Amino acid sequence: MLQNMDTMTIWTYSLIAGVVVILIVAALLIMLIAAARRVDKHAAEIWTAGKHIAGNTVSIWMLNTTNVVAGEILKTAGYIDSRAAAIDDKIAMLANALGVRK
Repeated sequence: MLQNMDTMTIWTYSLIAGVVVILIVAALLIMLIAAARRVDKHAAEIWTAGKHIAGNTVSIWMLNTTNVVAGEILKTAGYIDSRAAAIDDKIAMLANALGVRK
């Protein structure tokens, strides 16, 4: 087949084939760049959502400390209540001893 073609025809076909290959490679490269930009856009959206989630949940780790402090407050309140009851009992006993009626 190549024996029947002259040099100019072979060069023309070679150039056409080269241009077709270059166009296909360029189209694939453009599609690759577009896909990379979409991935980058979605990654940025995920990053933003992650930052919002982190901002909304930042105080959750402090709940354990809050529970410990609340337990200590409850214990102290119980102690205050028992001491107040003891004081009331002492005042009632003193009033009874003095003969004071309410």
